[in-house]
Amino acid sequence: MLKYVFTLVISFFLAYSSVTAQELQCEVIINDDQVTVTDKRVFRDMQRDIFNFINNQRWTSTAYKQEERIQARMLITITSVPTIGNYTATVQVLSARPVYGTGYETTVLSFFDKDWAFEYNDAQPLQFSENSYTSQLASLLTFYSYLIIGLDNDSFSRLGGSAMYDRATNVLNNVAAQNLNAPGWKAFEDTRNRYWLLTNLQDPQIEPFRTAVYNYFRQGMDIFISKPADARTNILKAIRSIQQVAQRRPGTAIIRSFFDAKSDEIVSVFKGGAPADKQTVYSILSELDPTNITKYQVLLQR
Repeated sequence: MLKYVFTLVISFFLAYSSVTAQELQCEVIINDDQVTVTDKRVFRDMQRDIFNFINNQRWTSTAYKQEERIQARMLITITSVPTIGNYTATVQVLSARPVYGTGYETTVLSFFDKDWAFEYNDAQPLQFSENSYTSQLASLLTFYSYLIIGLDNDSFSRLGGSAMYDRATNVLNNVAAQNLNAPGWKAFEDTRNRYWLLTNLQDPQIEPFRTAVYNYFRQGMDIFISKPADARTNILKAIRSIQQVAQRRPGTAIIRSFFDAKSDEIVSVFKGGAPADKQTVYSILSELDPTNITKYQVLLQR
């Protein structure tokens, strides 16, 4: 009898764990080639602590199955060590989600943040707090965790990420309250920093962009395997909507980030499309995303 009860308890625990996994499965890579320090083991410890902070924290009350965890990656390049325990870095933040009915992972977020400055001491654990400031590094990791989850939610549900953007705003406000000279958190520093990335996502005038992103994924990529022509039509509509937003608000950080993530995929989607659609897509993207114009020229080839 005791063995039977024990088996039931273990089975319940395993079943419960399978539906209460953390939201993120984030790979963390630290490149320390640009700096010279006596003992580079600190960067291995840093990588471990960042990995554990992101992947072991429950960021929402939503139950995620293990296979539903959001795939993400942080590529952290240490650029300087001004003083012992203080670091500056650039970070490429990436996330992806599966396309329905396929084994393909489509990129959701690709953002290059050149303004990380933080303290790290391997003897002091990173602490998460929903409503208060604990450290610069914890704030950066919490901010991007919320942002990744919010963007993922937006891709599955129209405006589904709003609650996570509100939480990211709390992080931004908590940092601002410290009056720190920490880059990347302020409006006047740059038009493409993390402040503007979040502000864009909460701007009512840019809200149609979020709807377009939802349509791109749910009515475009998620039906591509079964209805490629309809998928291309819906993706083109989404791109037109993004064009309208960009004309109202040129140079927005979130639109730049979107095309950093999607340029290669858009080319792949439309390479097999009708010539008229390829010409239309090329014309729009040459206006919206001139940085990647060479990629889009493939669409003009016969």
